[in-house]
Amino acid sequence: MVTTSPPPPPPPPPKEVVSDDKWKEDQDTTRRAKWWYSTFHTVTAMIGAGVLSLPYAMAYLGWGPGTMVLAISWCMTLNTMWQMIQLHECVPGTRFDRYIDLGRHAFGPKLGPWIVLPQQLIVQVGCDIVYMVTGGKCLKKFVEMACANCTPIKQSYWIIIFGSLHFFLSQLPNFNSVAGVSLAAAVMSLSYSTIAWAGCLSKGRVENVSYAYKKTSPADYMFRVFNALGQISFAFAGHAVALEIQATIPSTPEKPSRIPMWKGALGAYFINAICYFPVALIGYWAFGQDVDDNVLMDLKKPSWLIAAANLMVVVHVIGSYQVYAMPVFDMLERLMVKKVNFPPGIALRLITRSVYVAFTLFVGVTFPFFGDLLGFFGGFGFAPTSYFLPSIMWLIIKKPKRFGLQWLVNWACIFIGVFIMLASTVGGFRNIITDASTYRFYT
Repeated sequence: MVTTSPPPPPPPPPKEVVSDDKWKEDQDTTRRAKWWYSTFHTVTAMIGAGVLSLPYAMAYLGWGPGTMVLAISWCMTLNTMWQMIQLHECVPGTRFDRYIDLGRHAFGPKLGPWIVLPQQLIVQVGCDIVYMVTGGKCLKKFVEMACANCTPIKQSYWIIIFGSLHFFLSQLPNFNSVAGVSLAAAVMSLSYSTIAWAGCLSKGRVENVSYAYKKTSPADYMFRVFNALGQISFAFAGHAVALEIQATIPSTPEKPSRIPMWKGALGAYFINAICYFPVALIGYWAFGQDVDDNVLMDLKKPSWLIAAANLMVVVHVIGSYQVYAMPVFDMLERLMVKKVNFPPGIALRLITRSVYVAFTLFVGVTFPFFGDLLGFFGGFGFAPTSYFLPSIMWLIIKKPKRFGLQWLVNWACIFIGVFIMLASTVGGFRNIITDASTYRFYT
């Protein structure tokens, strides 16, 4: 009698790496997202207020270098986005659902968090400070355009008014509570980006527009160029949440999550291109070297449309602030519970979140230098997470052939990314100090 061996057991479903930084409400999250969800969320995470500073960066870089840096950044970050998507399931049967989880796998359980976690915190806290400034400035602009006869109020007060909203919104318990803002933020960012470049095109070039490099000392100009590199890197911020987005997509051996995620990422980068390049090039074409660090500030007609665009920015950064703040809230609350034995509950949430909002509000009111903040945080936080950390992890995990195409491309990304990080961090920090020396605080 012939005996047949039992069929081999099916491969285990992909499991998730347990993360200390995992949100409590995600423990039982199901993976049901479609590929277009990844497009939607990546657009929300990437296209933010940083797009409005791209013409200002062009003013220091010029037509040729500025366009080249923008194009190289687009290509480099698309490549590193592809790497993040591929590394999500680089270990069979395991899904790295957080940047820190992949960092532990690449750099080791002890070194990984020290390399990845600080960069993520810089991205999240830096975004919240910049969005605090952006929200206050655009709210001020909206009210001034909507009510020309109203008594002017100091910019610092507008930032405080905008920040006060977050003392209430930050008490929403978890990320799921603010899920609806992702759609609103994406629609708003696409809308005001379109209004920005279309408004510049409609306005045409200002009288006596100049595309010459700004007249300043050689040292000051060098630091301003460094800061412009950081402003561009700030505009490519989606990598910090790429793995979290991919974690919502179902995955099977026959159809791994990297296929729909990459499809969605390509769609997001197409939308990114049709927003970033027109705003940067048309904004610089219209205003030349005198463009503001927020191009909407230069547009005045039609007043109702520019007022609407500023209000769209306000709505966008309200949602984006909370999206970036939620992981920080969770980390602070876990730290208070574990280190201080603070009992979890409403009191913990009220204290930790209010202190964080107050901190970002204080920094935003004290240093409301939108362009300089973009350059500093863009270099210090976004350049590593978007430009070269994925390439380093790819070299460690995938070990491509030495001096092969992949090896060379990754090392090129690392060298360019490290240069952008160092240059724009120094440039942004120096410019903050320089501008603060001539700025009347709390005006």
